[in-house]
Amino acid sequence: MKFRTLLPLLVVTVLVGCKAPAPQMTDDTLVTSQVNGVTLTHRYIVAVPHEFTQVNASYRALYAGSVMSKPDFGSKVLSKLETGKAYTVLGTVESSWLAIAEEGEQELMGYVPPRAMVKSELYSQTLKNDRPRARRASGKKATCVNVDSNSKACQNADSGTWIIN
Repeated sequence: MKFRTLLPLLVVTVLVGCKAPAPQMTDDTLVTSQVNGVTLTHRYIVAVPHEFTQVNASYRALYAGSVMSKPDFGSKVLSKLETGKAYTVLGTVESSWLAIAEEGEQELMGYVPPRAMVKSELYSQTLKNDRPRARRASGKKATCVNVDSNSKACQNADSGTWIIN
């Protein structure tokens, strides 16, 4: 009689103690996080920022920089920016890093330093200003005199030194 009541109690105890295994999180598992009232969708490998200021603007990459998993240079490289390609900057995070997504998307793909990107409407002007300028020829003429029939000496207009050729 005692065995009949003990057996169902034992079965119930064993079943209650069993839990379903937790789903395995991989780097590519999509998760959502909320920071400063903004919900971010991102891969599990991308760290959640401590601070987030929403931007939601189109930016273009100035160079082929690295997209990082955390907003610092010591983190894991997730991908590379394509020079000139447009991306959506979701917001700024700690140390003024930019949280970016593919153009037109809202899934956070990682972080880049602020100097790696510029607003799309300022891209061509930024490239134009970054080009090296041609040096203008000095308006001063070199003063040259013949030393003998085979050589001459010229005075450097900037420093005033004489150079014998």
